[in-house]
Amino acid sequence: MSKSECAVFTNMCMLFDDAGRILVQDRKSKDWPGLTFPGGKVEKNESFVTSVIREVKEETGLTITNPQLCGIKQFQDKKDARYVVLFYKATAYTGELESS
Repeated sequence: MSKSECAVFTNMCMLFDDAGRILVQDRKSKDWPGLTFPGGKVEKNESFVTSVIREVKEETGLTITNPQLCGIKQFQDKKDARYVVLFYKATAYTGELESS
């Protein structure tokens, strides 16, 4: 029995400000529609923190600093790969919000 398996690492980040406003995306994708937080896949040789900063920048135009890990979820996809989702939260950011 093998002790290794295929795993895909992903992230999501809840961005919020001092007024309690939370940034969400309204996805129009047929594969995964609805409200979600910005995020995506961790690239090969990329750290988890670097990946969430990059994904938020790509999807929102905002550069977050000091993202805090606040949860982890895992599930198996239909091809039997394990997906690991790292959930972050952040309150510090710079830039102008852009629609993706």
